[in-house]
Amino acid sequence: MSGASAPPRSGRRAIPPALALKVALAGMLVFVAGCQRGPAESSSESTDPKDDGTTITMWTRAPTATFSETLIEAYNSSHKNKVKLTVIPADSYQQKVGTAAGARQLPDVLATDVVYAPNYAAKGMYLDLTDRVDKLPFKATLAPAHMKTATHESKVFGVPHDIDLSALFYNKVLYARAGLDPNKPPTTLDEVYAHAKKIDALGGKVDGYFFGGACPGCMLFTTWPMIWASGATVLNDAGTVSTVDNEQAAKVYRLYRTMYAEGLVPPAAKNENGPTWTQAFTDGLIGIQPMGATSLQAIKESADVQVGVAPIPGLTGGSSSFVGGDVLGISANSEHAAQAWDFISWTLSEQAQVEVIAKNRNITVRSDLADNTYAQRDPRLATFNKLAGEGQTPISVNFGKTFNDPNGPWTGTVTEAVFGTGDVATVLGRHNPAISESLATS
Repeated sequence: MSGASAPPRSGRRAIPPALALKVALAGMLVFVAGCQRGPAESSSESTDPKDDGTTITMWTRAPTATFSETLIEAYNSSHKNKVKLTVIPADSYQQKVGTAAGARQLPDVLATDVVYAPNYAAKGMYLDLTDRVDKLPFKATLAPAHMKTATHESKVFGVPHDIDLSALFYNKVLYARAGLDPNKPPTTLDEVYAHAKKIDALGGKVDGYFFGGACPGCMLFTTWPMIWASGATVLNDAGTVSTVDNEQAAKVYRLYRTMYAEGLVPPAAKNENGPTWTQAFTDGLIGIQPMGATSLQAIKESADVQVGVAPIPGLTGGSSSFVGGDVLGISANSEHAAQAWDFISWTLSEQAQVEVIAKNRNITVRSDLADNTYAQRDPRLATFNKLAGEGQTPISVNFGKTFNDPNGPWTGTVTEAVFGTGDVATVLGRHNPAISESLATS
């Protein structure tokens, strides 16, 4: 929930993911990050990893906690070094990091949502890892979107930590009960509507569709792929101008307004701001919901919930995904860079990527390991891996304050477009200048 995250990460960490609950106090972040005096240079010490029993500190957002904890547990049990993790609520993470950066009290290892990586890299939050990354024999296989966002002025300041991407989740149990084929998910938004309507007709506590209407990150993480798949854009390539005032976007949000007005979506969606946005689906009460791929790890399948996944479709076909997740780097003020790199580089190893990450139904950040034994056993992972190579990751230094801040211009735009009464196209056109202004303002 880049996405993301992008929005909050669903499931595995209560949400999707990620991307969602990011209250971006970007003005503060940019200001205090400036105290780091610009991009940090490489440490003068050896760039080789060191495992000598040092305790390494690490921070991550709550949505990423389960994922990070799983890796740390495996690392700590097999290395002399020990990683001590601090989990910070998503809605206060940027403020906490910004304050620590200004006081030069960041942890050794710092995770950030991929959409914030450009800001962190440009403002000197991270140590230059170029020499270290260049030594990795699998460097070329690392998730390209993550590597791009963590690169500033041709220097690498971070590596992929996890990939969270948006996909369409559907409950095969409810599909069967509604007379739909559990193996034929919707391939157009018209089919999404038709399937949701049939499932909603089951009655009781069951609803056809759900979304986090008060979660700006969740909304962009799951609806922008619909716009992309329909042949339109939401940002220019530089990330400085909004292009969301287009016909395709208007049709997407008009569909959302229709589904909500017709009761295919429960009333709770209007005020859902992230923490519980996947709970109803997990409980077997929702037929269709786009969410983060990392949700799959935490959903307990049962007689009421059998999860199917598919690409998010466009208005008349096609598909896309918002590729979000987190970047991991060594903070510019770490005194244990060699030990921190031992942990970070280990997380990219085949052992960690396959036997920890893939084994727990998550996506590997290395393309050469995508066809691993666990992905072969679970076709849903194969779908995610395919989407990872086809989706998009919007890049903008001002992404946070524009799109993830509940008080930012995107929040008002999508809220009025989905829950308002005026013409949707007119709403997007009226709000679009404010989004562009926010994107272009340093």
